[in-house]
Amino acid sequence: MDAKTLLLGGLVAVLVLYLVTVVRGGLVRPTALQALIGLVTAFFDTLGIGSFATTTTVYKLFDLVPVKLIPGTLNVGHTLPTIAQAFIYTRLVPVESATLMPMIASAMAGSWLGAGVVIRWPRRKIQIGMGLALLGAATMMLLTQLRLLPPGGDTFGLNGVRLVLGLAGNFVLGALMMLGIGLYAPCMILVYLLGMAPTAAFPIMMGSCAFLMPFSSVRFVSSRTYQAQAAIGLALGGFPAAIIAAKLVTWLPPGAVRWLVMVVVVYTAINMLATVPGQEGREGPEGQQGQERVVARRRVAEPNA
Repeated sequence: MDAKTLLLGGLVAVLVLYLVTVVRGGLVRPTALQALIGLVTAFFDTLGIGSFATTTTVYKLFDLVPVKLIPGTLNVGHTLPTIAQAFIYTRLVPVESATLMPMIASAMAGSWLGAGVVIRWPRRKIQIGMGLALLGAATMMLLTQLRLLPPGGDTFGLNGVRLVLGLAGNFVLGALMMLGIGLYAPCMILVYLLGMAPTAAFPIMMGSCAFLMPFSSVRFVSSRTYQAQAAIGLALGGFPAAIIAAKLVTWLPPGAVRWLVMVVVVYTAINMLATVPGQEGREGPEGQQGQERVVARRRVAEPNA
């Protein structure tokens, strides 16, 4: 049995855990609107844009889910599409097992082992720096597409120093998830800078989140801090959307995927910078204590926002 088969077996195991968890939480038939929200948000999530921010916006705009239940609803609802994304991308994108599995493991390790460190970091400064860095990286990709810079790589595996850098980078990105900073766009840039094919990022980032979210769902369901009907709507609507969008990404030529990655990165960077003003006034001891309370909640709420 090769390493990728073991990885797929692991995805099946967390899927079973998730399904048992949802059934124990109670099954409720979702409305057509709730399923439609799952369909649309999961489609764009599978393209790498993320689903937490878009779903939260819809929920708040139409007052569909109580604010205190939104984190749990998002996590429980989007877990099934994320597992589907990871399964499809792992099967269709030929990332070498010796690269894929350690990269996923490093993100998971960062999310758990790095949590105690990153909660003491100033999120506002990190968010500004990350936003500017993403814009800079997107500019490099644009210049490459316009043939003003040398073309990027097309490899599906890393070794030696590049693998070490990739593992270190994904560990940090996993830790930054604990500050609510999404993994998708930074992971896309990390893969690009390491000379890998643009599609190589998809199984890495989807797999990282697929192994984190089911365990978070267990906590939300057991504490009843989610809305079951809305969550099931996200799951049922998002599952077919994930399949359709994943097929689209794998069918696109590499050049088109690079343009898609640029759009995702620019969108994420602008969103990061646009939300920075809301972080003001949170520095210092009192701000840090408040941030730690927020991050404690986000540890299980925002693996892929």
